[in-house]
Amino acid sequence: MKAENTQVQMRKGILEYCILSIISRGEIYASDIIREMKEAELLVVEGTLYPLLNRLRTNGWLSYEWKESTSGPPRKYYSITEEGKEVLNQLDRTWEALVFAVEKSIKGRNIN
Repeated sequence: MKAENTQVQMRKGILEYCILSIISRGEIYASDIIREMKEAELLVVEGTLYPLLNRLRTNGWLSYEWKESTSGPPRKYYSITEEGKEVLNQLDRTWEALVFAVEKSIKGRNIN
């Protein structure tokens, strides 16, 4: 399919925004992020998620804490930082502007 590459790029472009949004709801374990993304039909695998989480942490937007688990080794739980909340607010505004622009651009088109 010719549109496949564009579709992949569109999804990649919003991963950080979606992940920050999920983490902003409260402390979360990486596999729960993957599950939520899957439920939203934004499939992400560990090989994509962990480097992204590390980059967000390096940027100062996330922090993590190791917690003991009742079913195995300790787990790393992620939470959003104050700086991450500020970035997320900026991304919210950008997303709203993009949705408006796209909807306005495609309104009334004829595809036959």
